[in-house]
Amino acid sequence: MQASLASLKDVSQMRRAIPQIRLALDLVRRSAPGWTLASAILILIQGALPLASLYLMKRIVDSLDPSSPTHAGIRGFSDVLMLVLLAGSLALIAAAVRLATSVVSTAQSALITDYVQDILHAKSVEVDLEYYDNAAFYDSLHRAQNEAPSRPTQIVNSLLSTAQNGLSLLGVAALLAAFSPLLTAVLVLATIPSALVKLSFAGKTFEWQKRVTARDRSAWYFHWLLTSNIHAKEIRLFGLGPLFIDKYRSLKMGLRDERLALTIRRSESDAGSQLFSVLATFGCLSYIALKTWQGEITLGSLVMYFGAFQQGQSFLTNLITSLLSLYEDSLFLTTVREFMDLEPKVKDPPHPQKMPEVIERLTFRDVSFKYPGLDRGLSRQSLQGINLDITRGKMIALVGENGSGKTTLIKLLSRLYDPDSGHILLNGIDLRDLRVRDLRREISILLQDYGKYNMTFKENIQIGSAEVTDPQEIDRAARSAGADEVIKDLPQGYDTMLGSMFEGSKEVSPGQWQRIALARSFFRPCQIMVIDEPTSALDPNAEAKVLREFKERARDKLAIVISHRLSAAREADRIYYLRDGCIIEAGTHEELVNAGGEYARLFQLQAEGYR
Repeated sequence: MQASLASLKDVSQMRRAIPQIRLALDLVRRSAPGWTLASAILILIQGALPLASLYLMKRIVDSLDPSSPTHAGIRGFSDVLMLVLLAGSLALIAAAVRLATSVVSTAQSALITDYVQDILHAKSVEVDLEYYDNAAFYDSLHRAQNEAPSRPTQIVNSLLSTAQNGLSLLGVAALLAAFSPLLTAVLVLATIPSALVKLSFAGKTFEWQKRVTARDRSAWYFHWLLTSNIHAKEIRLFGLGPLFIDKYRSLKMGLRDERLALTIRRSESDAGSQLFSVLATFGCLSYIALKTWQGEITLGSLVMYFGAFQQGQSFLTNLITSLLSLYEDSLFLTTVREFMDLEPKVKDPPHPQKMPEVIERLTFRDVSFKYPGLDRGLSRQSLQGINLDITRGKMIALVGENGSGKTTLIKLLSRLYDPDSGHILLNGIDLRDLRVRDLRREISILLQDYGKYNMTFKENIQIGSAEVTDPQEIDRAARSAGADEVIKDLPQGYDTMLGSMFEGSKEVSPGQWQRIALARSFFRPCQIMVIDEPTSALDPNAEAKVLREFKERARDKLAIVISHRLSAAREADRIYYLRDGCIIEAGTHEELVNAGGEYARLFQLQAEGYR
């Protein structure tokens, strides 16, 4: 009873898999239409070849059997040899078709894989930053990354295989039915047990894969730690290698054992179905041999019908395998669809307003925000009732302890998130009424965790604004950030590959990386400039130079500095001190020092370190 219910459940799941098959076909249609058409033509040819081969083999055997009516029409061995040559030619054609199919399949698979990867990359960039704070998103991304490159191609191959085996099976079934309908019935019944086993375990495999995604991703994480250069120094200094290797090995061992146990259960279930299949095959051979002994069919017919039954079994098994592969692949493709169906929450408005040509004022009005609680249903308040104004040509500083909400303000300004309440206005226009792309084009941000791209020195600066290609602007940005001094140590100058991932690369110091990141932000033509901890890796002289240059560049713009170093904050026209997501003090440097509040305390504490 339970087995019947399980089978009904699997059949129901197969019906739900049809939309995923349509998705795969749509991906194939858009990515490799020509190669798919070529595959279909080759499959039609392959479907007809087995019947022709069986018929020629019958003619050869009957021509050699003196008791066969065919033998009477043979004039000499040359006629037999001609049949053999025809069979050989057919074999050569079959080999050529297989080779052509291999070439077409390889080209088709590569195109589909690249196309799906493009979609995956585009979706990864499109979704909000909020998703990257969510463990469930990483599970979905991990499954999509694992399945998206191969599953669409496998679905197409399964569909093509289904068509090929289905065509061949129809011909063989018709041949067997003409001799004895009983053989056709046995042919079908012999494959049913194996099909049910495969159907059941296809669903179990999918559920297991989905269940262990988090552990598989954990294993990948430890692999990444052990093989990347991000934590290479700490792993060696703290002797973490054996610990991480053991964690990776333990996770992989558990996954391997579970997969093996699932395979063993599948093999045990399949053993009985294979026994039934073998008994059916040789039972049919006995029946065909009896008919030959009784003189009802020729020896060539025996060879043809038994060969047809064997090939029919193979075609039917392959057909069922292809259909079940379609089912299994479509189940896994649901993970790709889940990922592709993710919708960004930060969207363009239906009727966006035009971006102001000149931004005169940026206003935060009663802005509150909290990061989503994600998996645990929890959240933490990050900003509460923020009110501040920035006017063109002025520079403000945001200061405060870690976690006070400084960087969160910038994330809201650039619409990486939207506030839960309140408004952020440019010239009185709410940011949510502007196109996201237009807004971000007007903002240059040096993040605290800036990127260190394994690209050339020039490219590391130029990606600040891909539209600008003037070498003089690149050089000017580099000099403004003090990054021009880095050039002296680079063997190919601006064309030197930075980092350590590729041959011929040159690794630079943290301070030099920070100057390059500063140059990138200076290079971007915009109206709002933001630098987050811009001088954390610089010496005092370099810090003073960078801040002077930043203020000069921001002379006709809106400028925001986020820093723990109050030496940077004192250059601002107005300073906002944040604590626990609230602005608790605001004023100039002199006003805040004279007020004797938190800012003054922090300034005295830092100044004490220099005495």
